[in-house]
Amino acid sequence: MIRRLFSVLTLLLLLAGVLFFWQGANFVDGRMNTVRRKPPYPVSAAAAALHATLRVVDMHDDLLLWPRDPVARSTTGSTDIPRLIAGNVAIQIFSTVTKTPRGQNYAANGSTTDNITLLAVAERRPISNWTSLMERARWTSLKAHDAAERSNGALVLVSNAWELQRELAGREVKQNVVIGILSIEGMQVLDGKLENLKTLYSLGFRMAGLAHFFDNEVAGSAHGLDQGGLTPLGVSVVKKMEEKGMIVDLAHVSAKAVDDVLAMARRPLVVSHGGVAAVCPGPRNWTDDQLRRLAVNGGVIGIGFWDAAICDPTPAGVAKAIRHAVDVAGIDHVGLGSDWDGAIASAFDATGMPLVTEALLNQGFSEQDIRMIMGENVIRLLLQGLPKGG
Repeated sequence: MIRRLFSVLTLLLLLAGVLFFWQGANFVDGRMNTVRRKPPYPVSAAAAALHATLRVVDMHDDLLLWPRDPVARSTTGSTDIPRLIAGNVAIQIFSTVTKTPRGQNYAANGSTTDNITLLAVAERRPISNWTSLMERARWTSLKAHDAAERSNGALVLVSNAWELQRELAGREVKQNVVIGILSIEGMQVLDGKLENLKTLYSLGFRMAGLAHFFDNEVAGSAHGLDQGGLTPLGVSVVKKMEEKGMIVDLAHVSAKAVDDVLAMARRPLVVSHGGVAAVCPGPRNWTDDQLRRLAVNGGVIGIGFWDAAICDPTPAGVAKAIRHAVDVAGIDHVGLGSDWDGAIASAFDATGMPLVTEALLNQGFSEQDIRMIMGENVIRLLLQGLPKGG
């Protein structure tokens, strides 16, 4: 009897393991990346006509973290290349998440635990991904480049200003194209070594957040235990990033680190995805003083689409946060940073991007202002900040 029970338990554990390896990552993806309102998303004729003429840029999308094929249309989560095209997104910056803490929260997180290891196992990634953060970045870069090669021109990755200008010009002829740029979320990926920045650059990463949900060897996080400033290594990293033409991203960074970077930066910075504290208080939402200093730097904040960024996660809520950011920082310094597929509940998927255009019209923004907010501000920054190329 005991032997039979042991055999049954062993079989159940084996079946559970097989199910985990076969469907575990898909299950987590479906549970963590939800869309409150499914398409279609009707808008006014005026909003639809204007949106069709925009060059829309979104600065933060975690699509590459999940087991979905980026090239195939899916009903899971918020984005894939077909849905980005349907939403007229011209440039999508794809984030790479290498590590997140268990029990992740907005208040205080340590750095000793890691959720991504289990996800890497469930996604059947190479064993090297189980322990190496840099190998996770490499794997994501390879996934992005493979998707571009299989996309029949629907996804084009760029790594310098000349390539971006070329692809933007080409998109005037063929609009069903998404231009992709790779980003890193948190410099824990460097493993405390400045020389690893060269590896990131060689893999095609052209934007990088200094911290994510915990403090690292480069900078304090707004959600870390110490929430300290820029470390000596961090100072070297920021300098080297600016030399190489990598955009420095201050999303998730502690207030002290924000002060340190703003004091030393020689090139425009971004907050790839965030909110404004006056509209939605929170540990990572920017104060009016920070917004003004970002504007002096020439940078751009990408207003997010999720509840902790804007409190009202609707198109109207996005437009309200944008209105405040524009009133404080100026029209040249505000853009979009959805955080799609970043383990959030989104009000709409990428096909609903015209809803944001309509909400901005309802806020009283002019067509020219909307062009700048929806993409032109970030395009200007990218053309200025990326390596020249050519």
